[in-house]
Amino acid sequence: MRKLAFITLIVLTCWFAADSARAAEIRISQNATAGQPLSIGTGGSGDGTLYLVGPGQVIKRSIKLGNDVQIKGEELRSAGRWIAIIRSGSSSESSVFWVKPGAAESMSFLARPSRVPVAERNVISGMVFVFDKSRNLVLQPTPVNFSLAVNGSGAAHTVTSRNGLAWIDAGSGPKEGAAQFVATVGGTSVRRVVQQVASQPCNLRMHVSQRMKDQMVVETDPIRDCTGNAVPDGTIVTFTESEKNSKSTVDARIKKGVARAVLPASSNATISVASGIVLGNELHAGGGE
Repeated sequence: MRKLAFITLIVLTCWFAADSARAAEIRISQNATAGQPLSIGTGGSGDGTLYLVGPGQVIKRSIKLGNDVQIKGEELRSAGRWIAIIRSGSSSESSVFWVKPGAAESMSFLARPSRVPVAERNVISGMVFVFDKSRNLVLQPTPVNFSLAVNGSGAAHTVTSRNGLAWIDAGSGPKEGAAQFVATVGGTSVRRVVQQVASQPCNLRMHVSQRMKDQMVVETDPIRDCTGNAVPDGTIVTFTESEKNSKSTVDARIKKGVARAVLPASSNATISVASGIVLGNELHAGGGE
């Protein structure tokens, strides 16, 4: 009798364990997507509690075992590793599943610097982080279009993101002005402004505009860079008058496109002009250029 009772107890224990296992059964799709509804299947009968634990989120739901549990898309916001736990009485069962990011719908766009000289290669950097509508980083390769234009004239390039990041090094255009640097992902565009300014002066030339008894005025032609943009007012231009035993130097700022300097009058001096590393023409005070 004792042996029969012992066997009966073992059988009942196994049945109970099997029933508990069935009660805690969890069925979850392996294609769960952030922001999309999710159906979770359960087995058994009776009441239970479902816990979903994910990155920065916990969802709790009272459930009827044997029925599917519907999770709304707005509840399932975070991509990454999740754990589903069902507790029923003293038994519990858990299952790990992964939620992938949704489709690309937003971005963060960084553009540097905010001011560059014209006609320079690879001086503008743009970087885009691609996100879904719940701000999960989209790791799936995604095309990102970059365009850079001044007054509608410019160039565009498409870059495919890697691990949620797309970047580009672009050259500045030939014309000064506020360049519109635009990044586009799907139907979403973000705009940044990069100010393109004139580069170094090109073909710097001067002439004597006025002679007086003890002084003379030298003046540059309108100062432009090599692509024809006016060099900004305030740029320093240096005039140097050299004689046998003396030298006079004047630093003048460009004003309304030209620079002027008043130098001592001389019948045998050489006058030179420069701006930064750019040298201009020379004049001989006794006989012109």
